[in-house]
Amino acid sequence: MIVDIAPLGEGDLATADRIFRLAFGTFLGLPDPVQFMGDATLVAPRWRAAPEASFGAYIDGELVGSNLAARWGRFGFFGPLTIHPDHWGRGIASRLVAATMEAFDRWGIAQRGLFTFPDSAKHISLYGKFGFVRQAPTRVMVRGTGATKGTAARASAMDADAFASAMLAAQALTAAIEPGLDLSSEIAAVAVQRLGDTLFLHDDGGLAGFAVCHVGAGSEAGSDAAYVKFGAVRPGAGASGRFARLIDTCDAFAASAGAARLIAGVNAARNEALRMMVDAGFAPMIEGVAMQQPDRPGFNRPDCFVIDDWR
Repeated sequence: MIVDIAPLGEGDLATADRIFRLAFGTFLGLPDPVQFMGDATLVAPRWRAAPEASFGAYIDGELVGSNLAARWGRFGFFGPLTIHPDHWGRGIASRLVAATMEAFDRWGIAQRGLFTFPDSAKHISLYGKFGFVRQAPTRVMVRGTGATKGTAARASAMDADAFASAMLAAQALTAAIEPGLDLSSEIAAVAVQRLGDTLFLHDDGGLAGFAVCHVGAGSEAGSDAAYVKFGAVRPGAGASGRFARLIDTCDAFAASAGAARLIAGVNAARNEALRMMVDAGFAPMIEGVAMQQPDRPGFNRPDCFVIDDWR
């Protein structure tokens, strides 16, 4: 059996999406595996955001697996990494990870992360071979919407100059949290693909925080839901108050978009951010574990008020 690892082509996105759902649904034991995640979509939006960071595994020209990576400045993560169940246990996943790590090296990615099953020795071992170290749990949580009020400037309502200024301010904010961290690609993807909106909060100090949100079917949220792909507030004195505002603003945005649920994730190492989200009514939905290479906290630290999950 000869397995070729190559860039994932646009013509293979439908097959990659089906394999993604089938693989996760089978692993989780769902009665109809291909219904995994319903009408939420991960593969196509991530490919469109960074086609050069998407890899496919092919046998005789047929796609049997894929891996999609994201570049947030000098931080990168990958997933979903999925292989068709008929080809599990053949080392294909390892080949895809190797290709992704080589790309990270070419791009100068200094810190790499991922989200995986905390109770799967198979997954932990696979990633461990590439230097990833298990760290704190990451909790994806959910709450109902409409309980709070909050306002923010929306990227969708900005002209080109205002949007460019907001992007620069967001870059400065994330760099203050972790040098090299840059969410420009996610903000642009949401705007170009119309997956949702990016919310910008301001105070007397300038940009207080921002949140990249997906909404509805065809996005990573799915029907009746809004999903905070990434959110962060300016670090330093008053960060917890800014984070409370960010949560309220995301909730208000979700409700205004007709979403009944707000989904958001946080790493447990950001203990104060996690506590505040629980206090705000978020309940557990999925729990995974963060792994990073090299073994350093990055922006999974107690002083970081950041929302994300790296799925």
